[in-house]
Amino acid sequence: MDANPADTLTVLYDDGCPMCTFQSRLLSRLDWFGRVTMQPLSAAGGQQLAGDIDQAQLREAIHCFEPDGRVFRGARALRHVGMRLPLTAPFALLLWIPGVIFAAERVYACISRNRHLLSRWFGCTTACRVLPERHRNND
Repeated sequence: MDANPADTLTVLYDDGCPMCTFQSRLLSRLDWFGRVTMQPLSAAGGQQLAGDIDQAQLREAIHCFEPDGRVFRGARALRHVGMRLPLTAPFALLLWIPGVIFAAERVYACISRNRHLLSRWFGCTTACRVLPERHRNND
């Protein structure tokens, strides 16, 4: 059951980062209703989708693009996407508690700065082999 393309979010992620790739594959698996399209940054349409956002900013954080042109970045993107996935919605709701998103943004920034090191520590490269890419019509 796929969502209407007009309702589909597009998530742009750094496919050169094992942690980001693992996260995108996990989100894709949790997207039971086809509400999110995962777009690797290195794909042909990645930079076109991003418009004026420069490469450094794109590699620094996950970005979520709404069909109406709104863009969410980092923890706010995860909150936005999380609200559309049944299993992640309860966690995304926590990010709406006043003040929590500001703390989440700081934690996200810290993880983002250290994501390559964390990828090695947590074995994201081997996890990506275990969690294969999900191919759908809208990806």
